[in-house]
Amino acid sequence: MLTSKRSPDRCVGYDPAKKEKLGGVLDFWSMTRDALLAAMLLWCIVRLMKQVDMTERHIEYWWRRRRAQDKPTTLVKFCETSWRCIYYTYSFIFGCIVMYDKPWLWEIKHCWYGYPHQSVTNDIWWYYMISMAFYWSLTASQFYDVKRKDFWQMFAHHMITILLMALSWMCNLHRVGSLVLLVHDCADIFLESAKLTKYAQYQKVCDTIFAIFTVVWIVTRLILYPRIIYSSSVEAPQILPMFPAYYIFNTLLILLLVLHICWTYLIMQIVIKAIKSGQMEGDVRSSSSEEISDSSENSRPLLTNGGTPKKQPSKNGTTKPATSVGASPKKKQ
Repeated sequence: MLTSKRSPDRCVGYDPAKKEKLGGVLDFWSMTRDALLAAMLLWCIVRLMKQVDMTERHIEYWWRRRRAQDKPTTLVKFCETSWRCIYYTYSFIFGCIVMYDKPWLWEIKHCWYGYPHQSVTNDIWWYYMISMAFYWSLTASQFYDVKRKDFWQMFAHHMITILLMALSWMCNLHRVGSLVLLVHDCADIFLESAKLTKYAQYQKVCDTIFAIFTVVWIVTRLILYPRIIYSSSVEAPQILPMFPAYYIFNTLLILLLVLHICWTYLIMQIVIKAIKSGQMEGDVRSSSSEEISDSSENSRPLLTNGGTPKKQPSKNGTTKPATSVGASPKKKQ
């Protein structure tokens, strides 16, 4: 049976004139909005210039500095990253000690043998409770910390992780839950370490650690973790009967894998930029707003007329920055 394809021009109710008119209205509204915002900004600047007797250049500089005060300093970022690095290192080491003698670490099918009659040992209990408390703290602190580019991805990650841990605990699926926790803590150690060396300005060490992090991330999040999902999706139905909570649990595991794929895309973008530029620039979770360098702002001389200082040629052919107006050079005695 043949079907005829009609162009939009021949469809019933389609009017090209209305479409062009609507596009023109939207463009006019956008231009009007931008013009009003620019006029309001200019009006504010003019009023401030009259009240504080400052040039437009000085007011804009003050505004940039005021916005920068609300952003965390490098020391604050370093302390925050140090705390997370210490926790992930402790959690991974403690998880390895707890899981070393567990049979499901070496053979995932043991997660399903004997279910639901699987006892919880004291070390697994502590491993779960400490991890749950940590992710609750991250979820709560995310709203008053500086907002990152992946704010909603991280919020979804924390909520999915908490739901997974709570559901696995209530349904006695702590064996597969402990495997997921152990796999996730490994790569985060190198990510936080790379950030620390970046803040400390050890660029070569940062590049090396970030390369290790990329390899560990791909192995743990895109190879080992999908192996756990394969066991819960394919092997588990062959060993034990299914129940409604199982499908919710497995869906959350798959959603977590989708987030891993999205973050892998961001990580590979950083890797490609680092290969092109020769060093790692920024991080996956950098601030969403524009970063302002205090050192560059402080080192820039300001002219009293609000202009930008120009470089003056010296006698030997090199250039040197001009001195600011009002600062007269010292005379030779």
